Amino acid sequence: MATLRDIQFRVVTTFQRRVGNPILGRLSTQQLLETTGRVSGEPRITPIGGRRVGNQFWLVSEFGEKSQYVRNIQANDRVRVRLHGVWHDGTAHLLPEDDARERLRSLPRANSAAVRLVGTDLLTVRVDLDH
Repeated sequence: MATLRDIQFRVVTTFQRRVGNPILGRLSTQQLLETTGRVSGEPRITPIGGRRVGNQFWLVSEFGEKSQYVRNIQANDRVRVRLHGVWHDGTAHLLPEDDARERLRSLPRANSAAVRLVGTDLLTVRVDLDH
């Protein structure tokens, strides 16, 4: 029997995949994360929200290891992040030991509020940018 968390995950990810991501991905100001599909080997682009601090980009995944982009990072940690319309290569690190709720306090408010609202298994991700 499906738990409330399972239902929430399915509802939110279906909405993101069919409505939110296609719209957000077209906005020139939207931050994007490009991973390599773990099965297809094709680029996979996901709208994200986070903050650059020096040569690092920080974000929090609302569904942790259930998120497709996190599963892709587990298979291949080389990623690209689009910030202010410019793509940056980098290496992603999953940080389960980091306090993701506390991390959200240092990230953009609107995105952090949404992640807190719908998230069921928060996971901090740090991308070390190559340049």
